[in-house]
Amino acid sequence: MPELPEVETTVRGLAPFLEGQRLVTVTTFRPDLRRPFPVDLAQRLTGAAVTRLSRRAKYGIVSTDRDDHLIFHLGMSGRWRTEGGEAGKHDHLLLETAAGHRLFLHDPRRFGSVDLVSGDPLRAFPAFVTLGPEPLSDAFDAGCLARALAGRKAPVKALLLDQTVVAGLGNIYVCEALNMARISPLRAAADVPKAKIAALVPAIKEVLVAAIAAGGSTLRDFLGPEGDLGYFAKDWRVYGREGAACQCGGTIRRTVQSGRSTFHCPKCQR
Repeated sequence: MPELPEVETTVRGLAPFLEGQRLVTVTTFRPDLRRPFPVDLAQRLTGAAVTRLSRRAKYGIVSTDRDDHLIFHLGMSGRWRTEGGEAGKHDHLLLETAAGHRLFLHDPRRFGSVDLVSGDPLRAFPAFVTLGPEPLSDAFDAGCLARALAGRKAPVKALLLDQTVVAGLGNIYVCEALNMARISPLRAAADVPKAKIAALVPAIKEVLVAAIAAGGSTLRDFLGPEGDLGYFAKDWRVYGREGAACQCGGTIRRTVQSGRSTFHCPKCQR
Protein backbone atom coordinates (compact mmCIF):
# COMPACT_ATOMS: atom_id res chain seq x y z
CA MET A 1 0.00 0.00 0.00
CA PRO A 2 1.37 3.47 -0.84
CA GLU A 3 2.52 5.13 2.37
CA LEU A 4 3.34 8.75 3.23
CA PRO A 5 6.46 9.02 1.01
CA GLU A 6 4.61 7.57 -1.99
CA VAL A 7 1.70 9.99 -1.51
CA GLU A 8 4.08 12.93 -1.05
CA THR A 9 5.90 11.85 -4.22
CA THR A 10 2.56 11.71 -6.02
CA VAL A 11 1.49 15.17 -4.85
CA ARG A 12 4.82 16.69 -5.89
CA GLY A 13 4.61 14.92 -9.24
CA LEU A 14 1.10 16.22 -9.93
CA ALA A 15 1.87 19.84 -9.00
CA PRO A 16 3.51 20.85 -12.33
CA PHE A 17 0.47 19.52 -14.22
CA LEU A 18 -2.27 20.93 -12.01
CA GLU A 19 -1.24 23.93 -9.92
CA GLY A 20 -2.51 27.14 -11.51
CA GLN A 21 -4.39 25.19 -14.17
CA ARG A 22 -8.12 25.33 -14.95
CA LEU A 23 -10.00 22.06 -15.16
CA VAL A 24 -11.98 21.83 -18.40
CA THR A 25 -13.03 18.18 -18.17
CA VAL A 26 -13.78 16.03 -15.13
CA THR A 27 -14.99 12.55 -16.04
CA THR A 28 -15.58 9.37 -14.05
CA PHE A 29 -15.60 6.04 -15.92
CA ARG A 30 -17.37 4.03 -13.24
CA PRO A 31 -19.63 4.92 -10.29
CA ASP A 32 -17.25 4.01 -7.50
CA LEU A 33 -13.90 2.91 -6.16
CA ARG A 34 -13.88 1.69 -2.55
CA ARG A 35 -16.94 3.93 -2.17
CA PRO A 36 -18.97 5.97 -4.68
CA PHE A 37 -17.52 9.01 -6.38
CA PRO A 38 -19.22 12.25 -5.25
CA VAL A 39 -22.29 12.64 -7.45
CA ASP A 40 -21.56 16.34 -8.08
CA LEU A 41 -17.82 15.91 -8.67
CA ALA A 42 -17.85 17.00 -12.33
CA GLN A 43 -20.31 19.83 -11.73
CA ARG A 44 -18.27 21.39 -8.93
CA LEU A 45 -14.81 20.94 -10.41
CA THR A 46 -15.32 21.66 -14.11
CA GLY A 47 -14.14 25.23 -14.75
CA ALA A 48 -12.40 25.52 -11.39
CA ALA A 49 -8.74 26.52 -11.14
CA VAL A 50 -6.40 24.41 -9.03
CA THR A 51 -4.74 26.63 -6.45
CA ARG A 52 -2.71 24.15 -4.41
CA LEU A 53 -1.76 20.51 -3.97
CA SER A 54 -1.00 19.21 -0.50
CA ARG A 55 -1.01 16.08 1.61
CA ARG A 56 -2.42 15.02 4.98
CA ALA A 57 -1.28 11.62 6.25
CA LYS A 58 -1.77 9.19 3.34
CA TYR A 59 -4.26 11.44 1.51
CA GLY A 60 -3.59 13.88 -1.32
CA ILE A 61 -5.54 17.15 -1.52
CA VAL A 62 -6.29 19.12 -4.71
CA SER A 63 -7.62 22.57 -3.74
CA THR A 64 -9.47 24.93 -6.09
CA ASP A 65 -10.46 28.57 -6.30
CA ARG A 66 -14.05 27.58 -5.53
CA ASP A 67 -12.99 26.45 -2.05
CA ASP A 68 -13.72 22.87 -3.08
CA HIS A 69 -11.07 20.26 -2.30
CA LEU A 70 -10.71 16.89 -4.01
CA ILE A 71 -9.25 14.42 -1.51
CA PHE A 72 -7.82 11.18 -2.86
CA HIS A 73 -6.48 8.00 -1.27
CA LEU A 74 -4.47 5.59 -3.42
CA GLY A 75 -5.63 2.46 -1.61
CA MET A 76 -3.59 -0.64 -2.43
CA SER A 77 -2.70 -0.06 -6.07
CA GLY A 78 -3.71 3.47 -7.05
CA ARG A 79 -1.60 6.04 -8.86
CA TRP A 80 -2.11 9.08 -11.06
CA ARG A 81 -1.13 8.68 -14.71
CA THR A 82 0.17 11.92 -16.28
CA GLU A 83 1.25 10.70 -19.71
CA GLY A 84 -2.16 11.47 -21.25
CA GLY A 85 -3.68 9.45 -24.05
CA GLU A 86 -7.00 7.67 -23.77
CA ALA A 87 -8.53 6.00 -20.72
CA GLY A 88 -7.41 2.44 -20.10
CA LYS A 89 -9.21 -0.43 -18.40
CA HIS A 90 -8.16 0.58 -14.89
CA ASP A 91 -8.40 4.37 -15.33
CA HIS A 92 -11.42 5.53 -13.35
CA LEU A 93 -11.21 9.35 -13.21
CA LEU A 94 -9.96 11.93 -15.72
CA LEU A 95 -8.91 15.50 -14.93
CA GLU A 96 -8.14 17.50 -18.08
CA THR A 97 -6.70 21.01 -17.89
CA ALA A 98 -6.97 23.99 -20.23
CA ALA A 99 -3.28 23.44 -21.05
CA GLY A 100 -4.15 20.02 -22.46
CA HIS A 101 -2.85 17.83 -19.64
CA ARG A 102 -4.90 14.65 -19.20
CA LEU A 103 -4.45 13.06 -15.78
CA PHE A 104 -5.99 9.67 -15.01
CA LEU A 105 -6.52 8.10 -11.60
CA HIS A 106 -5.46 4.49 -12.24
CA ASP A 107 -6.50 1.88 -9.67
CA PRO A 108 -6.65 -1.81 -10.70
CA ARG A 109 -7.88 -3.04 -7.32
CA ARG A 110 -10.22 -0.11 -6.69
CA PHE A 111 -9.36 0.17 -2.99
CA GLY A 112 -8.70 3.91 -3.34
CA SER A 113 -11.19 6.71 -2.76
CA VAL A 114 -12.09 10.18 -4.00
CA ASP A 115 -13.99 12.69 -1.85
CA LEU A 116 -14.95 16.34 -2.28
CA VAL A 117 -15.33 18.82 0.59
CA SER A 118 -15.84 22.57 0.91
CA GLY A 119 -14.14 24.93 3.33
CA ASP A 120 -11.10 23.99 5.38
CA PRO A 121 -10.40 20.37 4.37
CA LEU A 122 -8.56 19.65 7.62
CA ARG A 123 -11.80 20.38 9.48
CA ALA A 124 -14.39 19.40 6.89
CA PHE A 125 -13.15 15.91 6.03
CA PRO A 126 -14.15 13.45 8.79
CA ALA A 127 -11.10 11.19 8.35
CA PHE A 128 -8.78 14.11 9.20
CA VAL A 129 -10.42 15.09 12.48
CA THR A 130 -8.88 12.35 14.64
CA LEU A 131 -5.46 12.19 12.98
CA GLY A 132 -2.33 12.70 15.02
CA PRO A 133 0.46 15.14 14.08
CA GLU A 134 2.32 14.93 10.80
CA PRO A 135 5.61 13.10 11.44
CA LEU A 136 7.61 15.67 9.45
CA SER A 137 6.10 18.63 11.29
CA ASP A 138 7.60 20.50 14.25
CA ALA A 139 4.58 19.39 16.29
CA PHE A 140 5.90 15.83 16.23
CA ASP A 141 8.75 15.80 18.72
CA ALA A 142 10.05 13.59 21.52
CA GLY A 143 7.70 15.12 24.08
CA CYS A 144 4.67 14.58 21.86
CA LEU A 145 5.57 10.95 21.23
CA ALA A 146 6.44 10.25 24.88
CA ARG A 147 3.00 11.49 25.95
CA ALA A 148 1.31 9.30 23.35
CA LEU A 149 3.21 6.18 24.45
CA ALA A 150 2.98 6.75 28.22
CA GLY A 151 1.17 3.98 30.03
CA ARG A 152 0.38 2.04 26.84
CA LYS A 153 0.87 -1.74 26.99
CA ALA A 154 0.52 -2.29 23.25
CA PRO A 155 3.72 -2.92 21.24
CA VAL A 156 5.43 0.27 20.18
CA LYS A 157 5.12 -0.67 16.51
CA ALA A 158 1.34 -1.00 16.80
CA LEU A 159 1.06 2.48 18.28
CA LEU A 160 3.26 4.04 15.61
CA LEU A 161 0.85 2.60 13.05
CA ASP A 162 -2.10 4.09 14.95
CA GLN A 163 -3.05 7.15 12.90
CA THR A 164 -4.34 8.96 16.01
CA VAL A 165 -0.83 8.81 17.50
CA VAL A 166 1.04 10.01 14.42
CA ALA A 167 -0.44 10.46 10.96
CA GLY A 168 0.75 8.72 7.83
CA LEU A 169 3.22 6.14 9.09
CA GLY A 170 2.99 2.68 7.51
CA ASN A 171 4.55 -0.72 7.98
CA ILE A 172 7.72 -0.27 5.92
CA TYR A 173 8.91 2.98 7.42
CA VAL A 174 8.03 2.07 11.00
CA CYS A 175 10.15 -1.09 10.69
CA GLU A 176 12.99 0.97 9.26
CA ALA A 177 12.83 3.73 11.89
CA LEU A 178 12.65 1.28 14.80
CA ASN A 179 15.77 -0.45 13.53
CA MET A 180 17.57 2.87 13.17
CA ALA A 181 16.63 3.81 16.75
CA ARG A 182 17.46 0.27 17.99
CA ILE A 183 14.03 -0.34 19.51
CA SER A 184 12.33 -3.72 19.36
CA PRO A 185 8.94 -3.50 17.61
CA LEU A 186 7.70 -6.07 20.14
CA ARG A 187 8.47 -3.90 23.16
CA ALA A 188 5.55 -2.45 25.13
CA ALA A 189 5.26 1.24 24.31
CA ALA A 190 5.29 2.26 27.96
CA ASP A 191 8.62 0.48 28.45
CA VAL A 192 10.50 2.42 25.77
CA PRO A 193 13.02 4.66 27.61
CA LYS A 194 12.85 8.40 27.03
CA ALA A 195 16.34 8.34 25.53
CA LYS A 196 15.20 5.88 22.88
CA ILE A 197 12.04 7.90 22.18
CA ALA A 198 14.33 10.89 21.67
CA ALA A 199 16.25 8.84 19.10
CA LEU A 200 13.12 7.45 17.45
CA VAL A 201 11.62 10.79 16.41
CA PRO A 202 14.61 11.91 14.27
CA ALA A 203 14.89 8.36 12.93
CA ILE A 204 11.30 8.53 11.67
CA LYS A 205 11.91 11.91 10.08
CA GLU A 206 15.19 10.77 8.50
CA VAL A 207 13.65 7.64 7.02
CA LEU A 208 10.69 9.54 5.56
CA VAL A 209 12.85 12.32 4.08
CA ALA A 210 15.17 9.77 2.46
CA ALA A 211 12.22 7.80 1.08
CA ILE A 212 10.61 10.93 -0.40
CA ALA A 213 13.92 11.92 -2.01
CA ALA A 214 14.11 8.43 -3.55
CA GLY A 215 10.55 8.62 -4.88
CA GLY A 216 9.21 6.15 -2.34
CA SER A 217 9.39 2.38 -2.33
CA THR A 218 8.02 0.30 -5.17
CA LEU A 219 5.68 -2.39 -3.87
CA ARG A 220 3.88 -4.53 -6.44
CA ASP A 221 2.45 -2.08 -8.97
CA PHE A 222 2.94 1.33 -7.36
CA LEU A 223 4.47 3.92 -9.68
CA GLY A 224 4.88 7.68 -9.46
CA PRO A 225 2.71 9.98 -11.61
CA GLU A 226 5.09 9.80 -14.57
CA GLY A 227 5.48 6.04 -14.35
CA ASP A 228 8.71 6.22 -12.34
CA LEU A 229 9.65 3.45 -9.93
CA GLY A 230 10.56 4.54 -6.40
CA TYR A 231 14.00 3.23 -5.52
CA PHE A 232 14.12 3.57 -1.72
CA ALA A 233 13.69 -0.22 -1.46
CA LYS A 234 17.35 -0.67 -2.31
CA ASP A 235 18.19 1.15 0.94
CA TRP A 236 15.91 -0.84 3.23
CA ARG A 237 17.75 -1.71 6.44
CA VAL A 238 15.43 -4.53 7.56
CA TYR A 239 12.13 -4.55 5.70
CA GLY A 240 11.77 -7.59 3.44
CA ARG A 241 15.27 -8.80 4.41
CA GLU A 242 14.50 -11.84 6.57
CA GLY A 243 17.66 -13.89 7.14
CA ALA A 244 19.98 -11.16 5.88
CA ALA A 245 22.61 -9.46 7.99
CA CYS A 246 21.71 -6.34 9.96
CA GLN A 247 24.18 -3.46 9.96
CA CYS A 248 25.12 -4.51 13.51
CA GLY A 249 26.05 -8.00 12.37
CA GLY A 250 22.92 -9.68 13.69
CA THR A 251 20.38 -11.57 11.59
CA ILE A 252 17.11 -9.96 10.55
CA ARG A 253 14.03 -11.82 11.67
CA ARG A 254 10.45 -11.71 10.39
CA THR A 255 7.55 -11.96 12.82
CA VAL A 256 3.84 -11.29 12.41
CA GLN A 257 2.08 -8.61 14.45
CA SER A 258 -1.64 -8.01 13.99
CA GLY A 259 -1.51 -9.79 10.66
CA ARG A 260 1.38 -7.70 9.31
CA SER A 261 4.98 -8.71 8.71
CA THR A 262 7.46 -7.12 11.08
CA PHE A 263 11.17 -7.16 10.28
CA HIS A 264 13.73 -6.44 13.00
CA CYS A 265 17.10 -7.46 14.38
CA PRO A 266 16.90 -9.11 17.82
CA LYS A 267 20.59 -8.37 18.43
CA CYS A 268 20.50 -4.59 18.31
CA GLN A 269 16.78 -3.84 18.77
CA ARG A 270 15.84 -4.18 22.42
